[in-house]
Amino acid sequence: MLQSLPQALPDTAAATPVELAASGAPAAAAPADHGLDILQLVLHASLPVQLVMALLLLASLASWVIILRKKRVLDRAEREADRFEETFWSGVELPKLYAAASERHRTVEGMEAIFEAGMREFNRARQRRGGDPRAPLESAQRGMRAATSRELDGLERNLEFLANVGSISPYVGLFGTVWGIMISFQGLASMKEATIATVAPGISEALVATAMGLFAAIPAVWAYNRFATRVERMAVRYDTFGEEFASVLQRQAQEG
Repeated sequence: MLQSLPQALPDTAAATPVELAASGAPAAAAPADHGLDILQLVLHASLPVQLVMALLLLASLASWVIILRKKRVLDRAEREADRFEETFWSGVELPKLYAAASERHRTVEGMEAIFEAGMREFNRARQRRGGDPRAPLESAQRGMRAATSRELDGLERNLEFLANVGSISPYVGLFGTVWGIMISFQGLASMKEATIATVAPGISEALVATAMGLFAAIPAVWAYNRFATRVERMAVRYDTFGEEFASVLQRQAQEG
């Protein structure tokens, strides 16, 4: 009796491992990285860190409001100074210029307010008879110094807030970071094995506070330095105009 020949294995059996490997490849692939989600880091931070972030956000918003308003105020002061200086040195008579500056229902500011204060005090002192002939000029100078101080005080208003935000915000953000890192390390005490994967989320949430502190401080510092320089330039212009106007009044007093 002939011995039966062994039958060959079917082809499907040999292809089965390959198909299984191909079907399992997508499952073994790593999840795609969606990048850094700042909002999620803020929402998952601890309550003290969130309070620090909210404080820094409010400080940043207030700083930008002051920056925009202060820019408009300084731009208007420079335009008014240019306009009045051009009118003053155009040869117009001082009584006419004073009458226009002292009109009712009209608010004068900047260099025109300094002129109006000096001219008003000069006229009042000249109306007094029997006094010192130098009194009108000294009264005018005192009036211009007082008006200059008022104008500069208005230009410098709220600059100290920008200085405070620029100097304090980094430390406030650092406080939030230190607090968040401390909370993260305290949470590791209950874990048997600590890896970078368990520490990284908490540290990332805490570092957002430092980033927000710098975000609030950098524009405030830049704006404070810029605006302080512009205010100093306006102070020089006001003082120079006061000295020149005092010379004009002195000549007028000698002629009169």
